[in-house]
Amino acid sequence: MATALAAAAARRVAALSSPRLPAQAASLAQRRGMAGAADHHGPPKVNCWQDPMNPSKWKEEHFVIVSLSGWGLVLFGGYKFFTRGKGKKEEMVLEP
Repeated sequence: MATALAAAAARRVAALSSPRLPAQAASLAQRRGMAGAADHHGPPKVNCWQDPMNPSKWKEEHFVIVSLSGWGLVLFGGYKFFTRGKGKKEEMVLEP
């Protein structure tokens, strides 16, 4: 609310201080709108190692890294499990 009033006041001052500019110049003043990062919505996000049992509280980038690492381990583990012993043929040499 306060930022909207400040922006409106800035547009009025800009319009009054430069009468040689067209009326459209006042509408080109920067408006931040909802771009402010100060007002948070919901609980704050934490690092994955600070609260490892609650993925809903993790930061988004930490969730992505942990998820992709987990899927990589599952796929690599499955590959190693199902291809164990294939391609390797060791011959046992018997000594006389």
